Amino acid sequence: QVHLVESGGGLVQAGGSLRLSCAASAHTFGTYPMGWFRQPPGKEREFVAAITSSGRDTYYADSMKGRFAISSDTSTNMLYLQMSGLKPEDTAIYFCAADPDGDYKTANAWHLWGQGTQVTVSS
Repeated sequence: QVHLVESGGGLVQAGGSLRLSCAASAHTFGTYPMGWFRQPPGKEREFVAAITSSGRDTYYADSMKGRFAISSDTSTNMLYLQMSGLKPEDTAIYFCAADPDGDYKTANAWHLWGQGTQVTVSS
């Protein structure tokens, strides 16, 4: 059974940085692509970034390029999202996901989800 557990969310001022972490079972790393999504208040879940199971290739939503960086550490079974230059519109619940089937930019394509971690950016 795969469990995804996010951590690292919190309150940060605009312009600040946060690093989100996602702990996964050993089976997940090296088997499934993984990704991050976010859900702003009152809005649908949206794609943030994804990484292949090998960790060699990464993909980002256009609005996150240059500010966010996804990475994985297979030795510790951890997925990370380093966020910098945060803006109030980045306020959302951030979710870790694994095992996409289809369009990886679509939330419905992903089979495994964490419970989410809240990120709040104050102006």
